[in-house]
Amino acid sequence: MVRDYSLAGETGRSADDCALTNPNWYRPQVDPTAIRALMKKSDAIALRDTLLWIGGMIVSAGIAIALWPSWWSAPFWFIYGVLYGSASDSRWHECGHKTAFETAWMNNVVYHIASFMLMRNPVVWRASHVRHHTDTVIVGRDPEIVAMRPPDLARLVLNFFGLVDVYHLVARMILHARGRLHPDEATYVRAADHNRVFLVARIWLLIYACIAALALWMGSILPFMVVGLPRLYGAWHHVMTGVLQHLGLAENVTDHRLNTRTVLMNPISRFIYLNMNYHVEHHMFTMVPYYRLPQLHELIKHDVPRPEPSIWAAFKRLVPVLVKQLRYEDAVIIPVLPEGANPYREEVERLRPFAV
Repeated sequence: MVRDYSLAGETGRSADDCALTNPNWYRPQVDPTAIRALMKKSDAIALRDTLLWIGGMIVSAGIAIALWPSWWSAPFWFIYGVLYGSASDSRWHECGHKTAFETAWMNNVVYHIASFMLMRNPVVWRASHVRHHTDTVIVGRDPEIVAMRPPDLARLVLNFFGLVDVYHLVARMILHARGRLHPDEATYVRAADHNRVFLVARIWLLIYACIAALALWMGSILPFMVVGLPRLYGAWHHVMTGVLQHLGLAENVTDHRLNTRTVLMNPISRFIYLNMNYHVEHHMFTMVPYYRLPQLHELIKHDVPRPEPSIWAAFKRLVPVLVKQLRYEDAVIIPVLPEGANPYREEVERLRPFAV
């Protein structure tokens, strides 16, 4: 049976009836003073990482343009694409939480730049992400569930090249420019923000129209190689890391240890991803900046599942679950807690017959 994941349908109303809306999430008991220290934001660290990101894009794009249309430009387009189409995802995320910089306007500037790169309307997606955190992987409530049950593996593969995402995002951009919201968006975007949604979409369409005009004038796709197309050819890293956040784990639970995954990653991926591989930690304490998540992990590791040791190991464990979900929808990973951790709530018992 295919589950209804729409936010405006009966499933969302059922989540309300089952008291799954904005539930009381489990949190480890830790010293509040230690958490307050970890919540301290730093303009210097965030500015350093932002300048490395933007500088990397300028240098790689500059070399790629200079070598265009030779195939020698391909490695530099590859680097530029990942910085544009993947690293922008984590910058969008952290600045959307307003935790990267201490100075508010710096968060807002980077958030809007990254939102444009990702084609995510900044007004809609800020509201969407608030809902994602209040109702994480609650069916009918969370607008950011990336794979339904049973999983659509073809869609997942196509999204490694941004094809499905961009198709829907462009369609939403056009819808917003016409002064309309999708019914699901209307469940979490405030009425007072609707006109801002429409204005952003119209400005963005004008920008893309200018890029298209420049491409026609030049007789080359080069302008789109710089703006727009990297959202496709550079999306693979943010999709690869993003699907590991919640996929294959439990739905409709109130403990992030059951529905969220932490994965240890190499330094390059951690820079691109801004430490969001510490995802259990992030969901439990959302106001801790990305550069302090490793310290947060050390503080609470006694009460959370052991991280997957690598991206490869995480997928090795995940793929068999997805294959089983193709045959029956309730196959699920139940992460093992360390000895001495607080046990899962009673809701875990309904998952045990389906544990893989």
